Amino acid sequence: MKDRLVSVIGGGGFVGRYVVQALLKAGARVRVAQRDPRGAWFLKPLGGLGQTQFAAVDVTRPESLERALAGSDSVVNLAGVFGSAMQAINADGAGNAARAAAAVDATAFVQLSAIGADPDSPSAYGRSKGEGEAQVRAAFPNATILRPSIVFGREDAFVNRFAAMAAAFPFVPVLKGLTRIQPVWVADVAQAVTRALADPEHFGGQTIEIGGPDALTFTQFHRWLLGAIGRDKPVVELPDFVGAGIATLGFLPGAPISWDQWLMLQQDNVATGEGLAAFGITPTPLGAVAPGWLVQYRKHGRFADARHA
Repeated sequence: MKDRLVSVIGGGGFVGRYVVQALLKAGARVRVAQRDPRGAWFLKPLGGLGQTQFAAVDVTRPESLERALAGSDSVVNLAGVFGSAMQAINADGAGNAARAAAAVDATAFVQLSAIGADPDSPSAYGRSKGEGEAQVRAAFPNATILRPSIVFGREDAFVNRFAAMAAAFPFVPVLKGLTRIQPVWVADVAQAVTRALADPEHFGGQTIEIGGPDALTFTQFHRWLLGAIGRDKPVVELPDFVGAGIATLGFLPGAPISWDQWLMLQQDNVATGEGLAAFGITPTPLGAVAPGWLVQYRKHGRFADARHA
């Protein structure tokens, strides 16, 4: 990877900052491309002089992509959203990024998708990710498509959200308690991206699902989380009719779950195949790193005794 120019679309986001850091450590030159590059300037100190560049890009505007990716040896597309823009960004935006990468003669392309991506998925999110994969594969046949399970890390919106709820509520309500997830550490995802770019002859053309070392039901996850933040509260599995009722209110501001997310909960989010082992990566357990930032949800913060928090 040394001295190769890698453009990372969405490089200032949650996953992006870890991907950028891994690439810089590998010696690559990195161009962080996103709608407002100023939001990624905090990455400047991570690289050497001139090692990090910034560019404005909008994946819904093909002309901006080709300008931003000009001269790139490799391209990573991390752009993805929930909500009304899923088709424009997850599907058509992914295709635009792959076509632009091909137009600038990039030799490697990594698309970050998701487990459950399928053009025939019952959820709009799953469909948009599946359609995005199809467009990427048509435009850049040698692309590597990575499908992670739930990605966790210090800045995530998953573990932190449920930890805050567990700290605030008198009990922990759980929807679809038997649905399984396989949380994967964001730094492991970043390493997988970096290794896929480093060896496109081997990883090119593949679709690889990746997860952590532990597949947990949602109920198991919440019980673990309560232990990690030192809270002793009941975990209540809500019946499906209650979950469906809550999901129908998903159009309201502040609703805990949308109907589309409810549909996604009907299936396990667990990786199949080699997973991270395909990249020579040993998956990092949730319990090995998450407690380091979950202390903020203890009753007395980092000074709390786990037995009395």
